[in-house]
Order: sequence, then structure tokens, then C-alpha cells
Amino acid sequence: MLIDIFKYKQWADRRTLDAVATIDQHAFAGALAFARQQLNHMVRVEELFKARLLGEPEPHASTNTELVPDLTSLGQRITASNRWFASFVKEIKPPLLDERLHFQFVDGQQGSMTRQEILFHIVNHGTYHRGAIGHALDLAGAARPADTYTVFIHAAEPDRR
Repeated sequence: MLIDIFKYKQWADRRTLDAVATIDQHAFAGALAFARQQLNHMVRVEELFKARLLGEPEPHASTNTELVPDLTSLGQRITASNRWFASFVKEIKPPLLDERLHFQFVDGQQGSMTRQEILFHIVNHGTYHRGAIGHALDLAGAARPADTYTVFIHAAEPDRR
């Protein structure tokens, strides 16, 4: 199921990135800036949790930045992150999913989660922020892509209809 869930996340993120790219940057600069900020936050959190899963030093001291990268850069990083997580869930051995990792959040608070909980958080976190981006798309009059798991399943497996 984890493999399918991360395929779904990759699909939903791509649809969101494509939709954000249609926002008229001059007429709806605020909506575009908000969407980019949300995408930046999403990928930074993913990069932080990737480091935690690997036992590596955290790559960021915060979950967002004052200067937000352009949409192309964000798209590249999100795509790379999705590829990494998809590969990770294909390769990890089930007993390791229940291993609890201890870490420090960027706000200084201590945390501990199993690898499986971290993976659930990554998917759930992305869903939450894609929803917020959907509001920005609405404000900008851009098409808001359906990104639910049911739409994904039926797009990936049309014979289920």
C-alpha cells in the first residue's frame, strides 16, 4: 500500500504543480506567491524527514524561507523528493517500518516517530498543503485539479470503472 500511496502523492503533486503554473503571475501575484510558499514548505519538510529517515544531518534550519524559489526550482525539488520516497518505500524492509526514530524538530522540540508514521505524515502533509493551494487556484480563476486518491485509482486503473 505504501508504494501505491507514494505513486498517488507523485501524481497529485504533479497535477498541483501544473495547475499552479497556469496562474497569471501579473494579475494574481498574491495567489501565485502563496502557492509557491506552500510548495516550498512542503518540499522543505520532505527534505527534513528524508534526512531523519537516513540518519543524516538536517538540511534546513526552518520549514520555510523568506525568499521563495521559483516554480521551476520547486517543481524539480518536489519531483526529486517524490522519486526518492517512491524508491525508499519500494526498498525498505517491513520490520524497519516500525522502528522508532528520535530527532529534533526545527523549532527545538524533541520528536519520535516510526518510519511508517513519518511516511504517513509526508503523504498527509502534502494533501493538507495541496488543499491550501487549491484555494489560491480558486482565487486566481485557475483550474483546480481533482487530486483525491479515488480519482488517482480510477485514472491509473480505468478498468475499475
